[in-house]
Formats: sequence, structure tokens, C-alpha cells
Amino acid sequence: MRALLRRAGLAVSLAGVASCGGATTEPGAVVPPPPPPPPPAPSWSVPSISREFRGMWIATVANIDWPSRSGLTAAQQQAELGLLLDVAQQTGLNAVILQVRSAGDAIYPSNLEPWARVLTGTQGGDPGYDPLAFAVQQARLRGLELHAWFNPFRAGNLSDTLRLSPQHFAVRRPDLVRRCGQLWFDPGEPAVHDQAIAVVRDVVQRYDVDAVHIDDFFYPYPDTCTNFPDSATFGRYVRGGGTMALADWRRDNVNRFVERLYRETHAVSPLAKVGVSPFGIWRPGNPAGIVGLDAFTTIFADSRRWLQSGWVDYFAPQLYWSIASSGQSFPALLNWWAQQNTQRRHLWPGLASYRIGTGTSPYSNSEIPSQIALVRDAAANAGGASGSILYNGSSVRNNLGGFATALSSGLYANGAIPPASAWLDAAPPAAPAVSVVTGATAHTVTLTSGSSDSWWYLVRWRANNAWRQRLVPVTQRTVDVPSSGVDGIVVNAVDRAGNASGDAVWRP
Repeated sequence: MRALLRRAGLAVSLAGVASCGGATTEPGAVVPPPPPPPPPAPSWSVPSISREFRGMWIATVANIDWPSRSGLTAAQQQAELGLLLDVAQQTGLNAVILQVRSAGDAIYPSNLEPWARVLTGTQGGDPGYDPLAFAVQQARLRGLELHAWFNPFRAGNLSDTLRLSPQHFAVRRPDLVRRCGQLWFDPGEPAVHDQAIAVVRDVVQRYDVDAVHIDDFFYPYPDTCTNFPDSATFGRYVRGGGTMALADWRRDNVNRFVERLYRETHAVSPLAKVGVSPFGIWRPGNPAGIVGLDAFTTIFADSRRWLQSGWVDYFAPQLYWSIASSGQSFPALLNWWAQQNTQRRHLWPGLASYRIGTGTSPYSNSEIPSQIALVRDAAANAGGASGSILYNGSSVRNNLGGFATALSSGLYANGAIPPASAWLDAAPPAAPAVSVVTGATAHTVTLTSGSSDSWWYLVRWRANNAWRQRLVPVTQRTVDVPSSGVDGIVVNAVDRAGNASGDAVWRP
């Protein structure tokens, strides 16, 4: 029929010929264009692993963050700590720094020091479980690093004198204790160093903590103590032939402790990181225009030396001032510390999230996200920061000013793992073996480690062209990934130093 029509000189539309019955398009009808070809499938390429340290301090001293009060049952304490870890995970964080020794006591069973009073209300009172073991386990399940935070020289409040447990080091060795505003272990006494180091070694030997951490309490701050009573200790040093002036000797006491902490921690656990969080100003005038407390001369903390000597794996100066501050400029201090970071250790400044909407100079709701954005911009500079730590856990849990929500939906919306510590170990683990079983709503991913040194599995998947991820402990053998829209899964093994294996890829 079509041939006859062509011979008759008549135009014919193929679209107008019906597939059944031979009907044709009515004269003058608009012929619809053919449907467009289907879009090409999205190209498959695995993105690089996102790395940024996102930490949160959990203070136990005086029940600041956890537990909310002493005397809670074990179940209540565990529920509160679980909530803090949930909040950290939901905010997009990847590490918590838990205070385990605040004043010569412990939140874990110890033969060296008594149970902390914050747990039961009585120093030495057994809470009926091991809070540190619980914290390590629960942090792992949420893909969080757990850092154990110690105070090496603080012994307690003056009011604690009559309430200290017989096991407390201040009771067993009262000759090492000094009273000045609070109770202090004298940093000039070798036995004080020995005790603190033994406590840290004990924790690292018995618990799979990712790091040990000390803060800024070395000698007491001048607002509580202006004349530390260590003349007898210093006099003994001089009689033994010592030639340093008092201030230099005190700084040397702290320097020797920090160096020993680093050395002996790595002697027990070569891959556990060592972190220090000093006062954010090394000395006034550094950089130009900075004013405030001189930590070098008042608490005898030569923190720049620790960083430049490589006695830390990460350095977290407490930059507890706003971007707009003139005398303690956050950007100026952030950049100055990067310039001092000649050993290229991790620089993770502490941020004062507790100041949002509180105190005499409250932060605006946008201050912490703005500071984190500056930290992220600084990561491109040599020695620059590659993450930050929020103080404190309560501010995150309470979502002050909505800042935690702003982070989880903004800067922290996509997952990240902590940066690797290549100076500890630079050899990546072998890639794991991966098998996948597809169910009605989820892919069940079975993981088999290819290396004995694997510590985590980083599981990433692409769903509807968007990437998601989970970090799970290597002891977890299966992971469920929602199957809707997923067109590929990638798994990397990550070791304790943060090195990642090659990609193990599954495609449906």
C-alpha cells in the first residue's frame, strides 16, 4: 500500500500508519516526536575518602557532662552515655574525648587509683560495671574514636581532703601534695610523674583506646593560686646541683612529663595517638596584637616546644575566643599555630561551643559553624588544621542555638574519617573481601579482613547518585545497607594509624 501511495505522489507519515487495522493519521493532525532516548547511566567512579577530625570532649569532673549527677544506677549511667554518643554520631562527629582521670581517680576499675566520686557519690565506690569498657564498645558501634583524657597533676578540691579514699595517691603519699586553691600533685616530684605515667600505661594496656589526651592543667592557673608552694622541692633540686632558675625548672618539669608521656605511651601501644590541649595562647604578642594570659610564665607550659619537638600526635590549642575578638583573634591564633607546626602533626583546635548564648560574651548561633569553616579553609596551608574539637558534650547534646543541627545538615552532612598519622605508620592494610546478599529492603554486606592490622571498615554506597558511608569496627562481620536505589558498594579497611586499603567494590 505504501508503494502505491508513493507512486501516486502522496506523502505519508509512517507514524500515521496504524500497527493494526491500517488506520492513518487524520489530515492536519500534529505528529508527536519520537520519545527521547533514555539518559545514560551515571558514570561509576569511587570518590576519595573524606578526612577531617570532628571531636567532642566529655567532661566527668564535677559531673559537667556525664554522668549528670552522682548516684545514678549503672543502667541510668549507661543510658546517658549512650545518648551522648548518639548525639555525637548524629551531629556528624567521629571522635569523643572522655575524661577518665580528673583528679587522681578513675572511671574504670584500677589497682592504682580509686573509683571516681562522680559515679556513686563516694570515692572508691564501685558502680557495678566498667564505664570505660562500655564507652569503648559503644563508641566503636557508632563509628567513633574513643580518646582517654587524663589530668596528670590535679589531686582534688580542698574540700576533698577529708573525703579521699585510702587508695588515693594523695593519701598514700601526702608528701607529694601541695595546697594552693586546690590539691595538686607537685610536678617537680619524680614520683608524681611515675604515678601518672603508670596510670596512662595501665589504660593503654587494658583498653583499646584510640588515643590518650591531657589538657591544660599543669601548674595551677593564677586565678586560683599565685604562689605555688614547691620551695622544698626546688630547694632539693638546687642542693643536688641544679642550676636552672625556678621558672625554667618548672617548665622543664612539664616538658619532661610531656615528652615521657609520648615516649611511654608509644612503647606500650605504638599506634595509639597522644594528644595535648593547652591554653590557646603560647605567649602574648604571638602573633602581634594578641593579649591575655602568658601560659609560658604562669602555668609554665611551653606548648610551642611540645609541638615543634614532635612530642604530640595531635595538638588541640583551646581557641576559646570569637572570630571578631580583637585581643584574642580566632583566625590570627589559628594561622599562627599552623606556622609553628613545623613537624606537621595534626592541628585540631578546641572550639568553645559552650559559649553559645551564655556568659558575659556569648557566641552567636553561627559562631561555631563559622569557625569550623575557617578551620576547613586552613587545611590547605602547610601545617594547617585538619579538624576541631567541641567543648563540651553538654552543648552538643543541648544543641545550643541549634548549632549541632546546623552542623549535621551543613558542614558535617557528609561523613568523614580522621586523618591518617603517617609518622606512626604509613603502610595501608590489604583490602577486605566483600560479598553481598540482596534482601527485600537491604543489602547484607559480609566482610572478611585481608590484614591482621585492620581496625575499621569504611563502608560507602551510592544511592540515587548520592554517596553515604558508615564506619564500623573490624570485629563487625556484616553490615546492612538500604538497597533502594543503590548501584554500588565500596569497602576499605582502615588501620589504627588511619591508613586505608584499596577499594573493594561490589556492583549489582
